[in-house]
Amino acid sequence: MEISETDYEVRILRSVRRIIRAVDIHSRRINSKFNVTVPQMLCLYSLARSPEKTMSELSRDVNLGASTVNGIADRLEAKGLVRRQRSKKDRRKVYLELTDQGKEIIKKAPPLLQETVEKQLRKLPELEQAAIALSMERMVLLMEAEDIDASPNLLPG
Repeated sequence: MEISETDYEVRILRSVRRIIRAVDIHSRRINSKFNVTVPQMLCLYSLARSPEKTMSELSRDVNLGASTVNGIADRLEAKGLVRRQRSKKDRRKVYLELTDQGKEIIKKAPPLLQETVEKQLRKLPELEQAAIALSMERMVLLMEAEDIDASPNLLPG
């Protein structure tokens, strides 16, 4: 049986699968080339934009929970990509900063997938952006995924 291009369900499901696949492929490329996960790369990019951040500032910036960011920081520190630095003014504050090795990864890394998507979306007329936003929000409801806490970052799984 031939599938008609007006078979909206099929077109929508294909598009969802393609989005999932694109996120997965991007994530695997980042991981294999730089030995970091996309959430770890998000943190590195955030630290590159603002050299010193506390854990809570980093958590807010990358839209991930504090405990998640703490685990990411531990792994990045173990890889020699970031270091923790106590504030000289307030010893209770601990800042994260990129090491030279972390800065090198940022120089070599491709733009994150969401940056590419954001750039392309900004080229669209506002009405089309609104239509896409409404459609995506509706898809979340249809998939019964509204209770999932999702950051605006494109992460696998």
